[in-house]
Amino acid sequence: MSIIGWIILGLFAGVIAKILLPGRDPGGIIGTTLIGIAGAFIGGWVSSRWLDHPINANFFDAATWGAAIGGALILLIAYRILFGHSRSR
Repeated sequence: MSIIGWIILGLFAGVIAKILLPGRDPGGIIGTTLIGIAGAFIGGWVSSRWLDHPINANFFDAATWGAAIGGALILLIAYRILFGHSRSR
């Protein structure tokens, strides 16, 4: 899958992660989108590197989507832990 494919997958992964973890994020929609893109890359890298599951070139592979969404969720949780209380509400 090309870099553009991973970016598009990351956008969708960010939206799905936001649906699964609703609430206020310090970065808003742009921050969540960037976290989704980074999560897709990190999730794909972790999946192929340590989980011994090479990423398929097919955009609609369930394992690829799972890795991207999982990476986005982990980054979103970490982002909320690190920066969630820095802004007054």
